Amino acid sequence: MAQSSQSPEDLDVEASGDQPPDDQQRVGRSQTIAFDEISLADGSRSIYQPRQTRITRSMSRDTMRSARSNNAQSTANSGIPIEFRTLSIQITESKSATEEVLKARQNKEKKPNQDYFEGLDFHIISPDVLYQQFNVDVKSGLSSSAAASRLQRDGKNTIAHHRENYLKKILGYVFGGFCSVLWVGVIIFFLCYKPLSNPPSITNLAMAVLVIIVIILQASFSAFQDWSTKKVMNSILDLVPSDALVLRDGNRTRIPSTDLVAGDVVYISIGNKVPADLRIVESSGDVRFDRALLTGESDEVEGATDYTDENFLETRNIAMMGTSVTNGNAVGVVVLTGARSVVGRIATMTTGVKEKPTLIQKEISRFVTIIVILTAILASLILFTWVGWLRVDHPSFMNVVDMLNDVMGCVVAFIPEGMPVGVALTLMRVAKRMKQTNILPKGLATVETLGCVNVLCSDKTGTLTQNKMFVRSLGFVDQEISVDDVMQAAKKGVDATNSLKHLLQGSILCNDASFDPTTMDSPVDERAVNGNATDAAVLRFAENLCPDGLAQLAQYERIHQIPFNSKNKWMLTMHKNPATAASANEYLVYVKGAPDVLLPKCTSYWSGVHGEVRALDQETRALFSEFQVRLSKRAERVIVLCQRHYTPRAAIASNDFSDEIIAEGVQDLTVMGIFGIIDPPRPETAHTVRLCRRAGIRFFMVTGDFGLTAAAIARDIGIFTGTAEPDTIQDLRKKDTAGGEDDKMQQQQQRSLHSLLVEGSQISSLGPDDWDTVCSYEEIVFARTTPEQKLRIVEEFKSRDQVVAVTGDGVNDAPALRAADVGVAVVTGSEVAMEAADLILLDQFDSIVEAIRLGRLVFQNLQKVIAYLLPAGSWSEIWPVIMNVFFGVPLPLSSFLMIIICVFTDLFLSLSLIMEQEEFDLLSLPPRNAKHDHLINLKIYAQSYLFVGVMETICAHSMFFLYMYRHAKIPFHSLVFAFEKYSAGFYGYTEDELTHFTAVGQCVYFVTLVILQWGNILAVRSKRLSIVQADPICRPERRNLWLPLAMLVSLVIAIFVTEVPGIQTLFGTASVPIEFWLIPLGLGFGILVMDELRKVTVRMWPNGVIAKIAW
Repeated sequence: MAQSSQSPEDLDVEASGDQPPDDQQRVGRSQTIAFDEISLADGSRSIYQPRQTRITRSMSRDTMRSARSNNAQSTANSGIPIEFRTLSIQITESKSATEEVLKARQNKEKKPNQDYFEGLDFHIISPDVLYQQFNVDVKSGLSSSAAASRLQRDGKNTIAHHRENYLKKILGYVFGGFCSVLWVGVIIFFLCYKPLSNPPSITNLAMAVLVIIVIILQASFSAFQDWSTKKVMNSILDLVPSDALVLRDGNRTRIPSTDLVAGDVVYISIGNKVPADLRIVESSGDVRFDRALLTGESDEVEGATDYTDENFLETRNIAMMGTSVTNGNAVGVVVLTGARSVVGRIATMTTGVKEKPTLIQKEISRFVTIIVILTAILASLILFTWVGWLRVDHPSFMNVVDMLNDVMGCVVAFIPEGMPVGVALTLMRVAKRMKQTNILPKGLATVETLGCVNVLCSDKTGTLTQNKMFVRSLGFVDQEISVDDVMQAAKKGVDATNSLKHLLQGSILCNDASFDPTTMDSPVDERAVNGNATDAAVLRFAENLCPDGLAQLAQYERIHQIPFNSKNKWMLTMHKNPATAASANEYLVYVKGAPDVLLPKCTSYWSGVHGEVRALDQETRALFSEFQVRLSKRAERVIVLCQRHYTPRAAIASNDFSDEIIAEGVQDLTVMGIFGIIDPPRPETAHTVRLCRRAGIRFFMVTGDFGLTAAAIARDIGIFTGTAEPDTIQDLRKKDTAGGEDDKMQQQQQRSLHSLLVEGSQISSLGPDDWDTVCSYEEIVFARTTPEQKLRIVEEFKSRDQVVAVTGDGVNDAPALRAADVGVAVVTGSEVAMEAADLILLDQFDSIVEAIRLGRLVFQNLQKVIAYLLPAGSWSEIWPVIMNVFFGVPLPLSSFLMIIICVFTDLFLSLSLIMEQEEFDLLSLPPRNAKHDHLINLKIYAQSYLFVGVMETICAHSMFFLYMYRHAKIPFHSLVFAFEKYSAGFYGYTEDELTHFTAVGQCVYFVTLVILQWGNILAVRSKRLSIVQADPICRPERRNLWLPLAMLVSLVIAIFVTEVPGIQTLFGTASVPIEFWLIPLGLGFGILVMDELRKVTVRMWPNGVIAKIAW
C-alpha cells in the first residue's frame, strides 16, 4: 500500500520523512539491468502500476474512503487519539507484564479507565454466551418492553458535551492568587469610605477604585497568558448517527440511535457510522472500519467475528461508536452505549482532565502562599494590637478607620502587586526569543521547565540522524557484495548475476516508496520520494541498477499487502506470479523487515555463491548473524528481504484471507538478500549531545533499531563515550546472581558501569530494583523499542524524581509526549503528536540547546525580578506601618503611594530585567533541582529584606525624619511615641499644617524609594559581576538600553504623582522640595557600592561565609 510521506505514524520505527541521500555516497546510473518485458494480456493495469499515482488504501477495490480527512479529525478531536493510545498501551502492557511486575505495581495509583477496559470480555466470550448475558435472541432481537426498561435504566445513548466554564475561569483570574487578598482591601476601603467615615472619605473611595484597577490589570495579564497559549479542545460533535437499523420484536426497524440499548441487534453497512460499541457476530467477510477518530491513523481496520487481541481497544471484532464503515456489512450486538462506550469514556477523560501545574507555576503558588500567610499574620497582629492596646491606652490616636487603613497598608505593602505581571511578561519575552530560534512553545509556563530537565530521551531517525538513508552494504547469507563494485559494473553495462536480479526484483516489488512524478527528469539521487526513508533508500538503489524497474515488472500485479508498522517490524506484499498457470492460484509473497523478527520464520536462503535455494541450517544461521553483527557495528540498519510462494485458501480481499496471510504468510520464508542501510548523523548532533552533557542533562537514545546498530551510532555521536562495551541487562543480572566476592569483582571489572544498552524485549521483565539500577546509568541506549515501551521508560524515570524531556513524531508517541515533563515534537510529525507535545521543533534538533538555555535564563531573570521588587515593594513599605502602629510615628508612607511603587514605578524597571542576557554560561550549571532549588529561597529573602531592604528602609525613614526636622522643626525623638500628641497644637501647628507636613513627608519617603531602586536595579542585574563588567550601556554583550528608559519612566511617574494638583487633592500627595529629589541620588549610589563590596567579597573569598549566604 502506498504511504503518504506526511504520515509519520506510517514510518518505519521512528523515521519521520525522507530526503535524497548524499550524492557522494552514490554512483550515477546508466542503462544496465533489464527484466524481460512483460505486459498484461488484457491490457489492464494493476492498482499499483504505475506507482506514480498514489493509492492510499488498497485493501479492496470496493472500499469506500471515509469522508473525514485525517487533518479534520485531528483538529477537531485531537485529544481523543492521545487518550485512546495511552489507554491501549496501558492495557496491552498490563496483560503482557509478568506476575512479579504486576505485583510491584499494585501499590501505584489506580487508573479507573484502564481497569474498566481491562475487565471487559465481550470480545472474548462466544456469541452464545454473549446472547445469554444480554438476554437477547439473535433471530428476533429485543422486545420493545425489554428495550424500554433498559433505556430507562441505562439512559440515552448520547455523549455528554462538556463545555468550558468560562465564568469559573474568569472568577479564577479575578479572585485567584494575590487578588483574593486585594479584594479584602477593596471591601475595607469601601467600608472606610462609607459608612465608617463621616463625612464619607473620598480618598478611601479612590483607593478602592485603584485597587480594583490593579486587580483588573493582574487578571488581564493572567487571562492573556492563559488564553494566548491554551490548547482548547473542540467539542466532540456528530459522533452518533441520527438513526440505526435494529432488530426489535423479530422485525428490522429504524430507530433513533439515542434509543439504542445494550443487547440490541444492529445492522451496519458501508457508509454507516457505528451507533454504539458493537460485538460483531456476523460479517460479509470484507467489512472494514475507519478508526481515525480514535487512533489518529488513516489506515482502515478489518472487522472480524472472533477476537484478534485480548486488548478490548485493539481487537477487530468490536465496532466502536463513532467510527465509520468503509466496506462490507455486518451484524453486531450492542455491548456499550453512551458514556460507557469507548469514545464516551475517552471523551469524559479529555474534557475532564486537569492540566498539571508546571514547575514554575508551583513556584509562584509557593511564593504567593508564603506572602499571604505573612500578610495575614502581620494584619492580625495590627488588629489585635489595636484591640488590646491602642484602643484602650490611645483611643484618640487611631479610630476604626485609621486602624483599617493601617491593616490595608500592611496588605498592600507586603504583597508585590506587580510580580504577576512581571512573571507573565518575562515568560512571554523568552517564549518570543524561543520562536526566533525555531522552537515553538505551546505554553508559556513550559518554557522554564526546560531549565529543570535532567533526562532527555531522543528519537534517532530524523532527529539525531539526517533521515537521508542509502544502501551502503549488500549481500546474501553466504556472500557480501560491494555496492561500489555493483554500481561500477552497472555503469559499464555488465549484466548482473541471476542472484542480484532476484534481489532487485524483490526490492522493487516489496516497496511502498515511489518517485515524485514532477522530479522524474532529475538524477535518481536528486528525485523526491514519497514514502518512508528505508523504502526510499532501497528504491533509489534498485533504480540506479534497473531504471524503470516497476514498469518492467508490471505483470507481477500486487493483490495484497500488509504495511510496515512498529509492532510487526516488517511489511508484506503478495503478487500474481506470471511463472505459474492462472489455475494454480499460487502467488508470490515478499516480506521485508527486521532480521531478528524474520529470521526465525525462515527455513531456506538464496545462495549468492551457488545461485540456488538451500536449506537454512545452523551453520548458515550463524553466518547470517555474523553478517548482521558486522553491519550493525558499522552503524548500518540491517534489512532482510524474504520470499515464498503461497496458495491461499480464503477468497482474495476477504477478512478471512487477511487473517490467513497474517497467520501463515510469514512462515517458511526464503532469505533473498540483506541490505545494510546507513543514515548519517546530523553534523550538529555530536555537538548537541556534548552541550547537553555539559549542562548536566543525561542524553539517552530511544530507537527501534537493532541494538548493535544503535550502539554504534551512539558511539559516533557521543552518547556512548567510554571504550568499554556497554553493559546489558544480562550483565546486571549476572552481578545480582554472582556468588562470592571474587565473582562480583570480576563482574564489576567486565562491566562499563557507565553505559547501558537495553533491548526493548527486556523492558517488560524489569522490576523496580532493576529500574533503579537502569536509571542510575549516565549513558543509555534503548533499542528495539515499541511506543508502549517508550511510555514505560518515561514513567519509570519520572517516578524517580527525574525531569524528563522526550521527542516523538508519530501518533503512537503521543502518550509518551504527554506523560513527559516536556514533550518535544517535530513540525513534520503527526498532528496528534504535536497536540500532545509542549514544544515543537520548527527546524534542527540542536535548537533545543538554546531552548534549554533560555529556560534557565527565565528562572534566573525571574529571581532577579523578585529580588528587585521585594526591598521597596514589600520590606520598605511594611516598616512605615509598623512605625505608625507600634511606635506612634505619623504614617511615613500612604497606601496609595505603596500601590504606585508596586504597580507602576517598580514594574517598569523590573520589566527591563526581562531583557537581561545571561551573566555567565548557564549551560555550565547543572539543572535546577525542582524539589530544593526554589524560585524564592532564604538567600533571596536575605538579599532583599536584610541587606538591600534594610538599607532602603533606613534611608527612606531618614529622609522622612530629615524633612520633618528641616521644614517642620520637629525632631526625631518627638515623633517617636507621639501617638495622639501629633494633633492640633503639636509644636504649635494646626491640624491642617500637620496633615500637610505628613503628606509631604510621605512623598519624600516615596521619592526616596523610587530613586533608591535605581541603585538596587543596577545591583541585582548580576549576582557576581561588577557594574564595570556589566555596564548596561557601553558593553555590547551586557547592553540593556531599556534600563535607563525605565528609570526615566519611573521618574516621570513619581513627578506626576507628587506634582499634579488633581492627584494631590484626591490621594493626599504633595510637592517635594528639590533637595529631597537630589539627596537620594547619593543614597542610591551608596546601595550600589554596598552591593559591589558584597560581590568583591564573594569573588575574593568564594568559600567564605559571605559567599555561602549570598544569593
